[in-house]
Amino acid sequence: MAKSRMHAELNKLLTARNERMKKLQDIVRQTIEEQELIANNLAHPPQEAITRGQKLADRVAAFGGSWGFLIAFFVVLALWIVLNVALPGGEAFDPYPFILMNLVLSCLAAVQAPVIMMSQNRQEEKDRKRAENDYLINLKAELELRSLHQKMDLLIQEEIRSMAEVQEEQFRLLSAMDRKLSRLVPGPDRHGTA
Repeated sequence: MAKSRMHAELNKLLTARNERMKKLQDIVRQTIEEQELIANNLAHPPQEAITRGQKLADRVAAFGGSWGFLIAFFVVLALWIVLNVALPGGEAFDPYPFILMNLVLSCLAAVQAPVIMMSQNRQEEKDRKRAENDYLINLKAELELRSLHQKMDLLIQEEIRSMAEVQEEQFRLLSAMDRKLSRLVPGPDRHGTA
C-alpha cells in the first residue's frame, strides 16, 4: 500500500515536471513562429501604391543617374558640337557659341532636377518607413526578450520549488524507510556501530 502510494506521488511529481517542460516548449515554439512571421513580412513587404507620376520620377531618376545617361549625354553633346563646327556657316543649326545647346541643357537641368528631387523625396519616405519598422522590430524584440526572461525566471522558480518538493518527498520516504528498517533491525547494530 505504501509502495503504491509512493509510486503514485513520484508519478505525480514527474507528470507535473513534464507538463512544465511542455509549457516551456510551447512558449519557445510560439516565439519562433512569431519571429518567422516578422522575418517573412520583412523579406516580402507589401507592395506600396504609387502614382504614375511617382513611377515616372523613379524611372527618370534611375536613368538620369546611370552611366548610360552620362555616355549618351556626352555623345549627343559631341555630335552637336561636331556637326555645328564641321558644317558650313549657313547650314549649321546652332553655330558657335552654341546658344541653342545652352538653352537645351538649361531646360534639361530645369526639368531633371525637380524630377530627381521627387524621386529622392520618395526614397527618403521609404527610408523613414524602413527606420520606423526597424525601430518597431527592435522594440518588439526587446519586449520579447524581457518576456522570455520573465518566463524563464518563473520556470526556474517553479523548477526549484518542484525540486524542493521532490526532495522533501524523498526525505519523507527515506524517513519512513528508516523507521521501517529500525523496526526490522533492532538496536544500534543496524548502522554498523556496536
